Amino acid sequence: MSTPQQRIAFITGANRGIGFETAKQLGGQGIKIILGARDEAKGLESVAQLKAAGIDAEYLHYDAASTDAPQTVAEALQSRFGKLDILINNAGILKEELIGQNNTLTVDQDTLKATFDANFFAVVALTQALLPLLQKSPAGRIVNLSSILASQTLHSSPDSPIEVAKGLAYNASKTALNMFTIHLAHALKNTPIKVNSAHPGWVKTELGGPNAPMEISDSWKTSVRLATLDDNGPTGGYFHEDQALPW
Repeated sequence: MSTPQQRIAFITGANRGIGFETAKQLGGQGIKIILGARDEAKGLESVAQLKAAGIDAEYLHYDAASTDAPQTVAEALQSRFGKLDILINNAGILKEELIGQNNTLTVDQDTLKATFDANFFAVVALTQALLPLLQKSPAGRIVNLSSILASQTLHSSPDSPIEVAKGLAYNASKTALNMFTIHLAHALKNTPIKVNSAHPGWVKTELGGPNAPMEISDSWKTSVRLATLDDNGPTGGYFHEDQALPW
């Protein structure tokens, strides 16, 4: 059972990969973890692993594809805790090959719509539903899991380091997510809430693939830093670890 002073973090897609590593690290700081996942069995298994490590964690069903999910989650968190301190919008999908591809001439509408539904529309809906709870926190923090592939500056630069990865649906959905970060931070600029986009790195996850250079065990650093910023920390930014990225 949490205490009134204990910080509460809700992390979507937290049963594996970057979300799970983030949950472990935040939980190790004494923050109560509410692990959001679509698959209940996998979510409960992950919660059991966190508890075995001494972390205060609970499972809460969250399916980004469900239009009822934001309100259901908001009601559950309101009933249990009456506030929320940290929201990490970690869940996302990738339905394209990225490396060595430019599918702009061929990407289909179903791929575009499904990707934007999960990576953008669902994030906006969930964040809006949870804002009243975040506003009850003395130091609310919102972290949107973006990607370096969202950077229009880098994509359009000569000799771009991401020139070989132009999957339109995924990249554009993350660019839209970055715009949401900027606009939301502006809307909340006179409040204690801070909003930032995080590029975790190219990580060996189910989404990132086996050829990614970063291990999952190192993937939490950007999200955890932005989730635990002090009052002087940035808002409306786009970061990898402590480095600002170009929009």
